[in-house]
Amino acid sequence: MLPLDGITVVTLEQAVAAPFASRQLADLGARVIKIERPGAGDFARGYDRTVRGLSSHFVWLNRSKESLALDLKRPEAQDVLGRLLGRADVFLQNLAPGSAKRLGLEHESLRRRFPRLIVCRISGYGPVGPYRAKKAYDLLIQAETGLVSITGTEATPSKVGISVADIAAGMYAYSGILTALIVRAKTSEGTFIDVSLFDALAEWMGYPLYFAKYGGSAPRRTGASHATIAPYGPFQAGDGTLIYLAVQNEREWVRFCDEVLRRPALALSPAFGSNTARIANRDQVESIVNEAFGALSAGEILNRLERADIAHTRMNTMQEFMAHPQLEHRWGRVSSSVGPLDVLMPPVSIEDTSVALGPVPDVGQHTNAILGELGYDVPTIERWRTLGLFGRRSGT
Repeated sequence: MLPLDGITVVTLEQAVAAPFASRQLADLGARVIKIERPGAGDFARGYDRTVRGLSSHFVWLNRSKESLALDLKRPEAQDVLGRLLGRADVFLQNLAPGSAKRLGLEHESLRRRFPRLIVCRISGYGPVGPYRAKKAYDLLIQAETGLVSITGTEATPSKVGISVADIAAGMYAYSGILTALIVRAKTSEGTFIDVSLFDALAEWMGYPLYFAKYGGSAPRRTGASHATIAPYGPFQAGDGTLIYLAVQNEREWVRFCDEVLRRPALALSPAFGSNTARIANRDQVESIVNEAFGALSAGEILNRLERADIAHTRMNTMQEFMAHPQLEHRWGRVSSSVGPLDVLMPPVSIEDTSVALGPVPDVGQHTNAILGELGYDVPTIERWRTLGLFGRRSGT
């Protein structure tokens, strides 16, 4: 049996943060009913068309969900939503600031109407503070929390290449919902969970925040190198290959000097004898390593690093990552309107537990089935369709 079998999650979600959270729940067997705008649906459907005409973001985040197309501005939709929430365990939304209140979906009223309901809200900046009404997107939060300022090269600040603020918030929403389900099993009471992109990424920025607060300055932007550990990062072999290595402690530094650089006396030098000293003399350390590596081929360097048990790798392209031997057992398959699609399995493996790998839904694909399940008859559904409640082309 799937761990969350029997749990129903209703979502008003879009983009990345909330869909990422609800997909984790769907992977564990929760029934996730995704309410979408009639027609276009979740705007992440339009981010790109690279997955045989589907959006890579949407395929990644929305497998195993049911899509209900519904125009929430119409009064009939409020009745539908009320019936859905009366049967649901969790309501998750990441609407723009103020939207939930305009729709009558603020958590206070929902908790009064549905005492066992777990309500989770994901916002940009949270419910308090001067930024509480501001819209927020991943790049803006990366910039706001200082992540961009410490990422990239010394000359060029850069954002992280994935939606790290959205993913952080989604993971905290997911873990918060699981925690609330455990609490409800003990108390029979629902609760309200509030997660913001800003707070989630602020937590992930803990190390540079404390480094700057107590050290007086922020960590340097060092490209692919580590700001506070050396040697740690890319170094070039004589044949031009970049090799990434990580020396984490003094025992490894001694082995690195002896077996890789073949200069054991370096480990005894006061200028390089501790990580603090090596960071203070980073340019010298990197110059010594690059000089030694420049006289060797990539194969020779990799062999020395392997024998010395120093962590290392070469940078993979996305094509090389797709073919990575560590991913061979991680691929699954889901169905979609464009045919079968290969997808990565969830990263957490639970003994004797399977995961759900359901289809990627079209907009409104499950509208008729869900409405019928809620007790609406065919004439009512067809009349609402004529009125445009869930679009002219909602599914069956």
